[in-house]
Amino acid sequence: MPLTLDELQIADPADTWSDAGFGVAGGTIRVGGVTLRLVGRERGTGIVGWSLSGVSSDAPIDGIPTTAVAEPPATDTGSHANGVTAIDHVVLFSPDLRRTVAALAAVGAEPRRERDGDLGGRPIRQIFFRLGEVILEVVGAPGSASEGPSTLWGVTFTVDDIDATAAFYGDRTSPVKDAVQPGRRITTLDTRALGMSVRTAMISGHPPR
Repeated sequence: MPLTLDELQIADPADTWSDAGFGVAGGTIRVGGVTLRLVGRERGTGIVGWSLSGVSSDAPIDGIPTTAVAEPPATDTGSHANGVTAIDHVVLFSPDLRRTVAALAAVGAEPRRERDGDLGGRPIRQIFFRLGEVILEVVGAPGSASEGPSTLWGVTFTVDDIDATAAFYGDRTSPVKDAVQPGRRITTLDTRALGMSVRTAMISGHPPR
């Protein structure tokens, strides 16, 4: 079975994400083939775990709590007032890129490409994997390593109409700008104003070829 992201466990209350324009039912949000499970602040903050199909056990992956799923659920985009149609990518921050890549390789994930850039003036390396319909973007400092677990840091959602999504959020999101990906545009939510603990961005779809 291919390695697929099936669920993210998020330590936020359900009404926070409902107020942010996501369709919430029974404490969960369906976006394509992925469920966002809102487990409340009792679990902390941010993304506190994930569920994957194609792994053989519930062993953590480079420190990230992991649940093995027998088979992926059916795709169901759901209905979202903010215009979300899919998850474009999930960002994983690694304190040791070599270690993280090895941990992902051990469960069958192989890097597709990598890119060097900077974050706040410091060099970073982005290494991209495919988990079913979702891209996993592993980010860390090249040429250095430190102790501690990797963390699931943020999510970028694809939307039908980026300008309509920005209008929906008003001053609770940044001005729309060109994304790194050619032909796409992006806006970053003010998650503090929205009460969300997961760094969240919205991106337009891929341009026609």
